[in-house]
Amino acid sequence: MKKFMINDNDSGQRVDKFLSKAMPQLPKSMMYRLIRKKDVKVNGKRCEISTKLAAGDELTVYVKDELAGGKKHDMSFLNVPAELDVVYEDSNIIIVNKPVGLDSHSSSSFSDNLVDRIRHYLYDKNEYDPDSESSFSPAVCSRLDRNTCGLVTAAKTAEALREINAAIRAGNMTKIYHCITVGRPPQDSGIVEAYHKKEESRNLVKLSDTPLDGYKPIKTGYRVLASKGSLSLVEITLYTGRTHQIRAHMAHIGAPVLGDGKYGNVAANKRMNVFRQALCAYSVRFELDESSTLAYLKDITPEAPLPEFEKRFFGDQLG
Repeated sequence: MKKFMINDNDSGQRVDKFLSKAMPQLPKSMMYRLIRKKDVKVNGKRCEISTKLAAGDELTVYVKDELAGGKKHDMSFLNVPAELDVVYEDSNIIIVNKPVGLDSHSSSSFSDNLVDRIRHYLYDKNEYDPDSESSFSPAVCSRLDRNTCGLVTAAKTAEALREINAAIRAGNMTKIYHCITVGRPPQDSGIVEAYHKKEESRNLVKLSDTPLDGYKPIKTGYRVLASKGSLSLVEITLYTGRTHQIRAHMAHIGAPVLGDGKYGNVAANKRMNVFRQALCAYSVRFELDESSTLAYLKDITPEAPLPEFEKRFFGDQLG
């Protein structure tokens, strides 16, 4: 038998979703069978798969001892530095400036990553204790490519994670980027649309100006901030958030991002000696519903420090 006391970070989840995280060693087929056979109870009463848990509930799983061990907490995040460039922080979220060369999530190629740095940072502040959590750990609400710098928002609580993810889906969280393009976009400012398809095997995307099978619509806003020779400093507003959207879309309209090895101008990259995309997630705006516990975020507009590529190529034009 295994018992769980449901805390704030566990609440709001369906029973099956919670158990999948809290007892990952329990086969899903067995989990669903236990629920159907009334061997999973909430506050001593039978429950359904769709039953939602609330803080203070006691969840009991009647299962063999070898499957009742519960989740073994992964403490490997302590192996990465706790060093962060914090731009904004409160009890619900933390917004950090991710440097170029750091992955957002862990990967087989690199052990250091932003998510684990955030967990280590919060652990050191006594704001995250894996032993007191059954199903939640701090998580980023969006990600940036390894070679893109700038702002990443992470949630400290499960409720904050749900609220931010809902805001992203509803288009109530707007991300503003700065980039340098090779060539000038067609107009000083505009909103461009296209259709996008990701080729998983090549980690590459294709764009089309007309709808095609398997392609999804994308929408990108841009504004030229300054120009010098063949280069332009451009502010980008993302209205959709597809893979490599900015890099692919700017190349599609004839103004590829400087340093981009996938969609960019190889000759210009070599000439300028830039081999990582000159792209920064510069700012974020929140427009959450007044009923949201995070509605107060509408009053902040965090900005990243000016990226090095912007200083290098347009430093003399910056106020």
